[in-house]
Amino acid sequence: MKGAAAARHEAIRAGAVIPPKPSTIDLHTHTSRSDGLLPPAELVRAAAAVGVRLLAITDHDTLAGVRELRLEGATPAGIEVLPGIEINAVVRGRPELMESEVHVLGLGVDPDDDELEAELARQRAARRARFDLMVGRLRGLGFAIDGALGELPSTDDEDALGRPRLARALIALGGATSVEDAFERWLSRGRPAYVPRDGLGPVEAIRAIRRAGGLPSLAHFPEAPRRRAIVAELIEAGLGGIEVYYRSFHQAWVDGVAAVARDLGLVATGGSDYHGDLETYAEAHAGLWVPPSVEAPLREALAVARVAA
Repeated sequence: MKGAAAARHEAIRAGAVIPPKPSTIDLHTHTSRSDGLLPPAELVRAAAAVGVRLLAITDHDTLAGVRELRLEGATPAGIEVLPGIEINAVVRGRPELMESEVHVLGLGVDPDDDELEAELARQRAARRARFDLMVGRLRGLGFAIDGALGELPSTDDEDALGRPRLARALIALGGATSVEDAFERWLSRGRPAYVPRDGLGPVEAIRAIRRAGGLPSLAHFPEAPRRRAIVAELIEAGLGGIEVYYRSFHQAWVDGVAAVARDLGLVATGGSDYHGDLETYAEAHAGLWVPPSVEAPLREALAVARVAA
């Protein structure tokens, strides 16, 4: 019998949007500096090779990948890398939200903003504490997780540790067949190795992004049409965008979230949320549709955000 997550994935893909042409915009990606597999330079080269011209790197709680690219001068001609982050914001007292959190993208933030970096450092410390607790739970479940983790690429203090790293170690140990399977069996809320997240709430995350000159955009939130009150609360805090074009959204979800964006005056954003566990970037990009019309309103909103910061 298929797991619930696998069945949901199949249902989503069955109604997936068919891109009318290759997307030139991808505003949601991850590198090896958080929970993706590709180093930043490799991701940018892969995106440029399939025609992406505006790419946001939105690693969880770190701008290390963006800084690495800048230091190495590793951005090919013809593609612009927009600095970004993704913050998994903790929402307390709202059990109807998956894992009691919402994800907020910070598009166009200043990578040299000291106040934002201090917030992100605290987020990474909370991630590491949670990671260590989950390692302990997996040890207690009989997994030799330390050895498996040691076989994975090393990390440093600017990297954001997350559950996908644990999932990859579980795969190596035979405890899961995929990252999705590891989450379904061990790492999600209600599963044996799960530990709740700690860190910034959505209001604090949005304000931190705004202070750093970025546009806060609510990520992969297909519940938006049913949760307009939550979206309205976040707008009061400074939310400026919402991810309308998400690679695994079917058309009904795109239409529903687009209506929320239009009605509430939010900038529509979109991206692949590429990590690299299931496919190459080219394969992921083939299923991505972010209309070119997204770019102008985004740039206008970023210009206003930088002036207001």
